[in-house]
Order: sequence, then structure tokens, then C-alpha cells
Amino acid sequence: MATTAPERLETDRLILHRPRIEDADRVFERYASDEEVSRYMAWPLHRTPATTRLFLEFSDAEWSRWPAGPYLVSTRDGRLVGASGLAFETPYRASTGYVFARDAWGQGFATETVRAMVDLAPTLGLSRLYALCHVHHRPSARVLEKTGFQCEGILRRYLEFPNLGERGPSDVFCYAVVT
Repeated sequence: MATTAPERLETDRLILHRPRIEDADRVFERYASDEEVSRYMAWPLHRTPATTRLFLEFSDAEWSRWPAGPYLVSTRDGRLVGASGLAFETPYRASTGYVFARDAWGQGFATETVRAMVDLAPTLGLSRLYALCHVHHRPSARVLEKTGFQCEGILRRYLEFPNLGERGPSDVFCYAVVT
């Protein structure tokens, strides 16, 4: 069993790699500042590259504290298309999620990326990997279902989505893979 995840993972079409501070401008431009992309994210739209740099500093801290953290996702030709990763809560439980630039939607990149996270989880000692998605975000729920996650139910008024303009926390589906 690995104690630390590789900083670079490869799938058939994608390269997932540990984010670096020098990635800030590309992350900001490709997806973090896009209102439509961030609509169903639990983090606020990045209005400046400085916000993106703060996220990358947080990412680095997660990699220092836990066996893994966020990954950026690029095509094999080097085009940044999105991000994913593992957010550890305990040594045996983590969550995952993903975000992709608009021009990367509908190409199967989310499914391919989430499968990589599902495959990585047990090698790091995780017995539970879960993901949350807004109850109205059907495309995201479908990606989770295609990658082996089981819907465990709805968590009522559980999570805020700052870019939706809703007041207070929203209902989310809770999906999980238990290894």
C-alpha cells in the first residue's frame, strides 16, 4: 500500500498532476473565473488570479498534510482542461469532485478522471470515497453513477453553492464507493 500518491497519474487520454503555483494563471483563465463552470461548485468564482494562487497554496498544504490532494487535469498535448483530486478527512475517508473548462464538457474527461480517483483511493488506504453534488446537477450525478458510486441519499440543506445565488445551504446527493 502506497503512503503517498504519485504527483502524476496518466489515463488513456489525460495527465493528472499535482498543481504548482505557476499554474495559477492557466487555472484562472481556463475554469476558475468562468461563471458557468463554477455554477455548481462549493467555492466562489475566482475574480482575480490572486484568489487562484491562494487555492494553489491550499492545495500544496493538503499534499503536505495528507497522502494526496488536488490534481490538475490536462490532455496529453498539455491543454489544461480541469481539476479533481482527493480531499482527506481521516486516513480512511476522503471526498472527490471535479471541475472542467466549458470546452472540455461532453468529452468523457470527467468520467475518466473520476475513475482514476476511484482507482487511486484503495492504494492510499481509503475505505470510503464519497462525492456530493447539487440535486439539480444531473450531469454530475450521472458521472458519479457511471464510475461506480452508489447514491446513499439526499443530505438536506447541507452545502452552500455561492455561485447559484441561493440563500443558505442546498440539498445534495451523497454518493460513495466503499472499498
